[in-house]
Amino acid sequence: MSGPAVAAAGVWKYFGDYPALRDVRFELREGECLALLGRNGAGKTTLLRILGGLSGASKGAVEINGGDVRASQTRARIGWLGHSIGLYDELSARENLRTFGALYGVTAGMISEWLAKVNLAHVADSPVREYSRGMRQRLAVARAFLHGPRLLLLDEPFTSLDDKAIALLQGLLAAARADGATIILSTHQIREAMELASKVALLDRGKLVHFGERTEEMVGDPTYLYRTYGSAA
Repeated sequence: MSGPAVAAAGVWKYFGDYPALRDVRFELREGECLALLGRNGAGKTTLLRILGGLSGASKGAVEINGGDVRASQTRARIGWLGHSIGLYDELSARENLRTFGALYGVTAGMISEWLAKVNLAHVADSPVREYSRGMRQRLAVARAFLHGPRLLLLDEPFTSLDDKAIALLQGLLAAARADGATIILSTHQIREAMELASKVALLDRGKLVHFGERTEEMVGDPTYLYRTYGSAA
């Protein structure tokens, strides 16, 4: 692929008169993983929603593989995991994935494969209302990966996961990246993010105050970015 996998050009987002994002600009190549960091309220979720076509920018533009992010063929290539994991409590795990997978022609075999990958095969036909928060999160992870997306947008994906499940998710992300998928990962769990990231971005009150390669200083010291680039507490 010649052009960027993700391109944000002068993205602004206003809520009323308040600029939640201010002139955000960056590009990612296919197979890169971006750790998107920032304090609560910095604009991370707002940016992810715009990149996923779930919200429109007030100004500026976003392209995914050169295409309009809000076009149906573009959105079909995106895997999304947000704060609200959006599962149907009365359906089983298998039924949840079948409902989602029907949009993309996902086979029953692929659904079973992903249930096994996230260690839910033994409860695949139990209603999701009986699941723990961690089990729900693992099911949401499976849903995000199910259709083989080329861009994964993950908002606090490690929430409620134990160490074993965190390692599982990191392995899935590493495999997706090795297969050429692009990943944007917003999290407060900096150490876990740095193990995966090739690029790091820091948002502060809607402004991109840092974007660049991951460095050893960032890996060794989770506070390094905040101290160096003066993010507001």
